[in-house]
Amino acid sequence: MSTRLNPYIGFRDNARQALEFYRSVFGGELQLSTFADFGAGDDPAEAGKIMHGQLEAENGLVLMAADTPNAMEHSPGGNVSISLSGDDEPTLRGYWEKLADGGTVTEPLQTAPWGDAFGMCTDRFGVAWLVNITGAPPQ
Repeated sequence: MSTRLNPYIGFRDNARQALEFYRSVFGGELQLSTFADFGAGDDPAEAGKIMHGQLEAENGLVLMAADTPNAMEHSPGGNVSISLSGDDEPTLRGYWEKLADGGTVTEPLQTAPWGDAFGMCTDRFGVAWLVNITGAPPQ
């Protein structure tokens, strides 16, 4: 296997719901492991929380996430954005529509100064997304 770089998002108590939402956006196979599955965690109330979740879409997209234990600091969104880019306009526009639904559009998906379609949104879980569609016609 070659080296991969994957986004890994930390949530507080809703990693399962977020990953199920992302599966509804991107499709693919979702694997979820709880703290109890690994015999990990100091707080029995956190046994059902996600220690590691991984979504692998058929097109190669991989997204990982977990619930941050209550004993650890958690800052939703933090300083990370996730970028989706490429030239498959229908697919990328579909992702955009689903990610923006229930979230906040910070920059509408429209023709950018460099000629591509570009937009930014924060989804319903507080994660910032950038979508760039290479050579997309103006909307």
